[in-house]
Amino acid sequence: MSELHDPVLGWYDRHARELPWRSDSASPWSVMVSEFMLQQTPVARVLPVHEAWLERWPSPAALAADPVGDAVRMWGRLGYPRRALRLHAAAVAIVSAHGGEVPSAYADLLALPGIGDYTAAAIASFAFGQRHVVLDTNVRRVLGRAVSGNEFPPPAVTRGERDVASGLLPDDAPTAATWAVAVMELGALVCTARDPRCTRCPIADQCAWLAAGSPAHDGPPRRGQAWAGTDRQCRGRIMGVLRDAEGPVHRSSIEAVWPEATQRDRCLTSLVDDGLLVAAGPSAFSLPA
Repeated sequence: MSELHDPVLGWYDRHARELPWRSDSASPWSVMVSEFMLQQTPVARVLPVHEAWLERWPSPAALAADPVGDAVRMWGRLGYPRRALRLHAAAVAIVSAHGGEVPSAYADLLALPGIGDYTAAAIASFAFGQRHVVLDTNVRRVLGRAVSGNEFPPPAVTRGERDVASGLLPDDAPTAATWAVAVMELGALVCTARDPRCTRCPIADQCAWLAAGSPAHDGPPRRGQAWAGTDRQCRGRIMGVLRDAEGPVHRSSIEAVWPEATQRDRCLTSLVDDGLLVAAGPSAFSLPA
């Protein structure tokens, strides 16, 4: 057992947030929905949408039976609405290839639309108690600081990071699954990006970054996520108009929420190309059927 295991697992026992997708009664579908929604979105924003989603679509089959446009509308203001398209596509694939049940095997999960290595490993770990390396941003930051002495991880997962995480993974599958979520929670609540609470950290006495005097990040500049005036904001405004409408929306209603024509038309085109909108005549748009 690594010397990091006991303090991190003990801390998690005492401080873990009570979240619906972590409860003993949570279905694998609930875990899967949460993993799609939590990508680049805070827990507080996900909670009400996750609850509403599971109430309307308690299974993959329920979602697959409804139009994809309903999924986009239900996604609301979580952002990155292509995730709704991918989750709907994954539900359709689960119905056709797995009898409507979320598969437990990592390889089967990885083969579903919209699921990459992290999401497949997370679902296999958190829904089925399996032993996998789960590397999200929070885990990478905790291990980068505690083991490698780096304030922030590289932009993309490296072989070195994966080797460190694999070497720390407990041998017992249920313990490994708990370890994965415990390190993630430690990164979300204590070892945060902007304001790490080192005095509350259960492994502060073993942290290589803290022992080195908390040296500042010396890698590539970390980019903040701009919002005002960006294509993301424009796309969000357009999607808001379509979500709130009962049917097709005339171009004039879209022009009213984003007057700059060149950017608006570019974003309209990208939304159509992404499958989030469809043309409903020469001057109207709607959510996909």
